[in-house]
Amino acid sequence: MAQFDVYNLKREKIGSLELSESVFGAEVKPHLFWEVVRWQLAKRRSGTAKTKGRSEVRGGGKKPYRQKGTGRARQGSERAPHFVGGGTVFGPQPRSYGYTLPRKVKQGALRSALSLKAKEQKLLIVDSFELDSHKTKGLVQVLGNLQAPKALIIDADNQQLSLSSRNLQGVKYLPEAGLNVFDILRHEQVILTKASALEIDGRLKR
Repeated sequence: MAQFDVYNLKREKIGSLELSESVFGAEVKPHLFWEVVRWQLAKRRSGTAKTKGRSEVRGGGKKPYRQKGTGRARQGSERAPHFVGGGTVFGPQPRSYGYTLPRKVKQGALRSALSLKAKEQKLLIVDSFELDSHKTKGLVQVLGNLQAPKALIIDADNQQLSLSSRNLQGVKYLPEAGLNVFDILRHEQVILTKASALEIDGRLKR
């Protein structure tokens, strides 16, 4: 088991917490980061690029000129791709860029990301994250006390935290279910509430 200190919102140590070595002290595997971040970003792509084929462009209702006697190549429609304004051949069509990734790969990458932050001493566990109001100023003060001005904060359903963090650059709130490798890696520090840490530990423990 890995031992972690638990702090209050003034960064005063108030206890300790034992978490699984397999989740918060696992071997860091960078190749899993590449696999999972690539998968996450692929899922986010809109896939809305679209060009019109020859059946979709306007015009071309009749033969542009007679078949013989003009000295030019015979043509059947102005919608053909080689005409200006004609249809596009093999152009992009709306599609999904998402693909499936094995569950073990996703979980392994999460373990590696959490373990990396723990080894770098950039993982902080607080007893709870109860704020007095939804004002951003209050959250800035709390993060200053925690010495984590830019952080990913993981907690259960916390409406106050969600509202107060949405305008802060470099700060993001996620519920436990939304924990992901991309956000862990792109934020300087990760803050977990005690309840969230236990929930994540139970979900990812092998």
